[in-house]
Amino acid sequence: MTSNIVYHKTSTSNKQALFLYKSMLKSRLIEEKMLILLRQGKISKWFSGIGQEAIAVGVTTALQKDEYILPMHRNLGVFTTREIPLYRLFSQWQGKMNGFTKGRDRSFHFGTQEYNIVGMISHLGPQLGIADGIALANKLKKNNKVCAVFTGEGGTSEGDFHEALNVAAVWNLPVLFCVENNGYGLSTPTSEQFNCINIADKGIGYGMESHMIDGNNILEVYTKVDELAKSIRTNPRPILLEFKTFRMRGHEEASGSKYVPEDLMKEWAEKDPLENFEYYLKEKAILSEEIEQQYKKEIIAEINEHLQRAFDEEKIIPNLETELKDVYKPFKYQETKPSSTKKHIRFVDAIADGLQLSMDKFDDLVIMGQDVAEYGGVFKITDGFVEKFGKERVRNTPICESAIVSAAYGLSVNGVKSIVEMQFADFVSSGFNPIVNLLAKSHYRWSENANVVVRMPCGAGVGAGPFHSQTNEAWFTKTPGLKVVYPAFPQDAKGLLASAIEDPNPVLFFEHKGLYRSVYQEVSEGYFTTEIGKATVLKEGKDLTIISYGAAVHWVLEALENLSEITVDVIDLRTLQPLDLETIFASAKKTGKILIVQEDSMFGGIASDLSALITENCFEYLDAPVKRVASLETPIPFQSDLEQQYLGKSKLTKAILDLYNY
Repeated sequence: MTSNIVYHKTSTSNKQALFLYKSMLKSRLIEEKMLILLRQGKISKWFSGIGQEAIAVGVTTALQKDEYILPMHRNLGVFTTREIPLYRLFSQWQGKMNGFTKGRDRSFHFGTQEYNIVGMISHLGPQLGIADGIALANKLKKNNKVCAVFTGEGGTSEGDFHEALNVAAVWNLPVLFCVENNGYGLSTPTSEQFNCINIADKGIGYGMESHMIDGNNILEVYTKVDELAKSIRTNPRPILLEFKTFRMRGHEEASGSKYVPEDLMKEWAEKDPLENFEYYLKEKAILSEEIEQQYKKEIIAEINEHLQRAFDEEKIIPNLETELKDVYKPFKYQETKPSSTKKHIRFVDAIADGLQLSMDKFDDLVIMGQDVAEYGGVFKITDGFVEKFGKERVRNTPICESAIVSAAYGLSVNGVKSIVEMQFADFVSSGFNPIVNLLAKSHYRWSENANVVVRMPCGAGVGAGPFHSQTNEAWFTKTPGLKVVYPAFPQDAKGLLASAIEDPNPVLFFEHKGLYRSVYQEVSEGYFTTEIGKATVLKEGKDLTIISYGAAVHWVLEALENLSEITVDVIDLRTLQPLDLETIFASAKKTGKILIVQEDSMFGGIASDLSALITENCFEYLDAPVKRVASLETPIPFQSDLEQQYLGKSKLTKAILDLYNY
């Protein structure tokens, strides 16, 4: 045999070369064993990286052990080169407790802080934005660390790829974007993925340095990445790397590889990274048959020993209590009591004050959003923040909600709190995926908290039309793992915002735009917190209960001013997830008549679930059907008369009287 890969002379020592060889060999031998176990039905799925080992091993070896790597599902070499005990990997793939996800996620969908690895989600693209956040935290800490993130050529078609590279370039973040171009995204060839010749060429559009590397040449991968990583540590910047390679098996084993032309498969088989490097090392008298056999013996023995350990491990016994408590990171609320000194301020001022005091309290807290810096945000809530806290902590972002939410998650992974301001709550749809699939599932999947608050200016009544007026809280109350807060008064807004920032779990914090400058209250000065998950009873009565939140609370109070003959329990929920069911049920049992009022349209909203919960838990106490008031089943119109017709406010008084007289 002659080598089909040209290995140029490098400064790599013989010892290092043997380490690279052994690391690739270990990955290959594990894979070969896993393919046997897959056929035996002892693991459920496998994504093969055979033919691509040089990339994972080379990149991981070039990075320091405390530098984060974000691999994909065929980067086994990342995990083994970081020296994760094999039995833990085998337990992960079998859904055992010694894995990393307690049986809740499969294969390589996991991360581990112990080994500075952040695993993928199947949506691929957000992984790149997470790397931005990790790198931003490194830059803020001035720790001279690099972050490397993997994706495939198919993933470069996603908008998240563009967003993440653009953010990294604009912010000059120390990230290595590693694209494994193996020719096919599942079965779709690159010719149907993009129309440029090389993915590396895309770096030009971002003003970003880029390189093409032979992904099957382990020496080229290692030496080039090592050189670039050292450079980035002293001169932080993003670099796009395209590794030319090929996968010798299907996207995953069930899909096969019949769509690949035989001559192409043969061509790449001749470029096998392990076989060619083995030949080269023997040719250079660096590797002998004796050493090769010794390596294989050691690795096979390790595989068999650790595999048996994983097989011997007990199956997970489902525990309902454990499953439920792991949705959120435990957080013991400790109240900071409000001052008796108060100031008459608007809702918007309370939000700004709460933000500023939290920025003082947490000196690494970062605010990110469109126009939040010098401009102060479209609602001027962060006006003056840049002068006080600096542009490193108050960051204007490009228009890219998905990458910024993902970056916020990356900041959290790297130990930094952040607040993301959606310019309007409606725009969150562009960042929906990382909120519901990264933030929400993070603690449940791999015990990693997502210390992120997403501020959501929302609501109608200001003539802003269908794209700027939604109150879309129900999109998120459905998703386990998110906390959803929606205050109606300035005092609550300030205290709950402080609590949301303290809480290590992801919080969607809704702020009704119509309340910003129309609602005033005596608000405690200084820093204080209000417990998330606790409703407040604004009025007490015996005739019926009205439950509401946000601007609709003010509709209720206004309507009751003209209905003095009726005494009512008025409950302001304040928090929609988790709900204060104790307060709700107690009032329902007391009055027997319940009206739920929301600004959102009726179907699928909070009122529907509340109605069901009250009916299921308080039915024998009810003297009437649970009633709901909500807005029309249409998008929100702009013209003022149409907008007023849309809102449920006009139906409220009649609904109260109808229920009272039932």
